[in-house]
Amino acid sequence: MGSETENQYFLKAVEAFKRRFVVISPEHIILAVNDPGEGLDHSSVIGKICHQVFYNRPEPCLPCPIQKSKETGRPALQPKTGDYTDPAEIPCLYVYPIFNQNSQDNSIEAFVSLDFDLSTRGEFEDKAQSSNAFLRNLILSAVDGVIAADKKGRILIFNDMAAELFGYSVEEAMESLDIRDIYPDHKELEVMKALRSDDYGGRGKLRSYEVEVLHKNGEHIPINLNASIVYEGDREVATIGFFHDQRGINRMKAELEKTQMQLLQSEKMASLGKLAAGVAHQLNNPLSGITLFTKLVLEEYNLEEGAQKDLFRVMEDAERCRDTVKELLEFARQTKHIRRPHDINRAISRTLFLLENQSLFQNIIIEKELDPTLPPVHSDIQQLNHMFMNIILNAAQAMEGKGRLQIKTLFLPEKEQVRIEISDTGPGIPDEILSHIFDPFFTTKQEGEGTGLGLSLVYGIVQNQGGEIKARNLPGEGATFIIDLPIMPKDDGGSRSE
Repeated sequence: MGSETENQYFLKAVEAFKRRFVVISPEHIILAVNDPGEGLDHSSVIGKICHQVFYNRPEPCLPCPIQKSKETGRPALQPKTGDYTDPAEIPCLYVYPIFNQNSQDNSIEAFVSLDFDLSTRGEFEDKAQSSNAFLRNLILSAVDGVIAADKKGRILIFNDMAAELFGYSVEEAMESLDIRDIYPDHKELEVMKALRSDDYGGRGKLRSYEVEVLHKNGEHIPINLNASIVYEGDREVATIGFFHDQRGINRMKAELEKTQMQLLQSEKMASLGKLAAGVAHQLNNPLSGITLFTKLVLEEYNLEEGAQKDLFRVMEDAERCRDTVKELLEFARQTKHIRRPHDINRAISRTLFLLENQSLFQNIIIEKELDPTLPPVHSDIQQLNHMFMNIILNAAQAMEGKGRLQIKTLFLPEKEQVRIEISDTGPGIPDEILSHIFDPFFTTKQEGEGTGLGLSLVYGIVQNQGGEIKARNLPGEGATFIIDLPIMPKDDGGSRSE
C-alpha cells in the first residue's frame, strides 16, 4: 500500500476521472463510486443495487459482466464491442475482479465496473480515424470539383478535381483563395440566394444549378452545381458544393445539333436533287422535239442562208440546254455514298459548267489551272460536287459578282494527296473570324441570305473523305481555300486546320 499522500492523490485522480468508476460487491451492491459529472449523491447510491440505480432494472443486466467475471475469475467485457456505434452509449462494459489477499482461497472481494474499455475505446478512435481518412480520400478522388468554405469565404476543402477545374493548386486555394473569387460578376450572391430558397431542392440545398465560374486565367467555365449549407443546429457555419464541368456536355450537344442540321440539309439536298431530276426529265422531251424538228426543217426545205443560220443557232442552243440538263441530272443523281475512284478535274469542270452562265458569274473571270496528270481520288463524287458548289458560290458572293476566281489542282506525291486551291479577289476573311468560319451557324451574311451551314458542311464532307481543309487570306486581297484529299481514304477521318 502506498503512503497516505499517494493514496490521497490516487483517490483525487479517481474522483476527477470523467468516466463512471464503481466498486461493486459480488452481490451487485455498490461499495464505492466516483462522480464523473453526473451529479451523483454518494449517500443515496452507496449500498444500493447497481442495476437498479444505474439502469432501473429489477434484475441484473443480460449479459452481466460481473456475473461472467465471477464465473471465470478473469476480467469480462460485455457486451461485444461492435454492438454500439457510440462509446458514450455503452453501459457497464468492463469489469475486473479484486481478490482478497488475506484469505486462503484468494476469493473475490469485489469488482471494479467501468463504462468504458481502453482497448475498445482505442478501436472506436481508430475506426473514426479510418472513417475520416476514407471520407477524405472519397472527396479528394471525386470526379467533380468539391469545395467547402466557411461563412467568411475561407476554403475548408478543395479537392484535386477542383484544382484542375479552377487552375489553383490545393495549397494556394487553402491559403489565399476566397470562395467569392471563383464567381464572376458577384454570382455568388445569386448562388447563396438560391441556396436559401425553396426552389432548387429545398431550403439549404441546391440541385443541378447552372452557373458560370472563373478559372484562374479568367476563362468562364459553365458548371452544373449541386450544393448545400452546413448547419450547427439552426446556425449556418459553412457551404459545400460539387462543381461539374459542363464543357464536354456542351460540346456533345453542339456536335449533336450540328449533325442534326447536316442531316436536315442532306435531306433538303436530296429533295432538291429529286426535283431537279424531275424538271430535267421534263425538259428533255421538248428539247428533243426542238432539235428533231429543226433538223427536219433544214433537211426538207430549201431555205435562205440567213434562215439556215438562225435554225443552226436554235439547234446549238437546244443542244447546249440538253448538255446542261445532262450535267444537272448527273449532279443531282442519288447515290448510296459509295466511294469509287473519280476524276477531280471533271467534278470541278461540271460544277463550273452549271454555274458560270448564271447572272452572279457574269462579271467574274474564271481561271483554271487543272493538272492533267492528276490521279483519281477514291471518293464520294456526290459529296465532292456539293463541296465544290458551296466553296465556289461562297467565293462569288464574297466578290459580290465581280472579280477573279482561280481554281488550281495539283498532285502531292510525297503525301499521296490531291490538292485543290480555290482563290477569290474578295475582301478576305478578317483574322478574328478566320478560326470560326467552319463552325456550324457561323456566318457573316445578313438575315435571309443563308443559314451559315455552307462551310460547316464543306468541312464535314472533307473530314468524311479523310482530307484536310484550311483557309488563308490577305485582308482586302481575297481568300484561298486549300483542300487536300487522299488518293485512298484514311480510316480515322480528316482534320481541320486554319
